[in-house]
Amino acid sequence: MSEAMSPSVGMAVLHLFCKTTPAFDGEALVNGVKSAENAGVTVVTVAMLGHKADLAVMALASDMRDLKALQTVVQHSGLSVVDSYVSLTEVSEYAKGMPEAMLNARLYPELPPAGKNAWCFYPMSKRRTPGQNWFTLEFDRRKELMEEHGKSGRAFAGRVIQLVTGSAGLDDFEWGVTLFAVHPDDLKEVVYTMRFDEASAEYAEFGAFYVGMVTPVAELVNQV
Repeated sequence: MSEAMSPSVGMAVLHLFCKTTPAFDGEALVNGVKSAENAGVTVVTVAMLGHKADLAVMALASDMRDLKALQTVVQHSGLSVVDSYVSLTEVSEYAKGMPEAMLNARLYPELPPAGKNAWCFYPMSKRRTPGQNWFTLEFDRRKELMEEHGKSGRAFAGRVIQLVTGSAGLDDFEWGVTLFAVHPDDLKEVVYTMRFDEASAEYAEFGAFYVGMVTPVAELVNQV
C-alpha cells in the first residue's frame, strides 16, 4: 500500500468542476460520494449555475490519496472534469494570537454550514507588479491591511462563512476562496464590499468565479 500523503497540519482540499456526458451514471456518483464520506472525507456537492460547469464536488481529507480516489470515482461516473483546484487549509501568518478554537475552525472546518446553501468559489493571488508588489511591503504594513480586510469580512458574520485555503506551489493562484452564504446576494455584497479594502483594491488578482447551490448528491444527480 502507498503511504498516506497528508499535510503536517490541516487538511487537503479539492474542488472539481464537472459537466455531464452521455455516460453519466448518477447512482455511481452517489455511491462514490457515500464511500468517500464513510472513509472520513468531507464532501460538499453543488448544483452549478452558468455555462462553466453543471456541478461541483468540494472535498476535504487528511490524506490526498483519498481525494484522488474520489476524483477517480467522479470521472468513472461519466462526469468530465472541466476545471479543478487543489489547496490546503491553513492559518494565515497574520492570525497569530487568535483563540485556538478559531484557528482550528480554519484548519479543520465542519462543512457545509447549516442554512448557508448559496455557494461561490474563486482563486486569487497578490500582485507583484512594480509599485503594487505585495511581497515587498513590510510585514507590519501587510498585517495592517489584512486586519482592515478582515474587519470588512466580519461585518457579514451570520450571513457568510469564508474558507480561505492556501495553494502556493500547488495550483495556479496562491489562495482558493470558498464562500457559503444564506442568500445569493450575500455573496455579491461581501465580495463587492471587500474589494474596496486596500489589500484587495491595490494588491489582489482574481481568477474565474463559480457560483451555485449546495445540494445533497442524491438530489443533485436528478438535476443535471
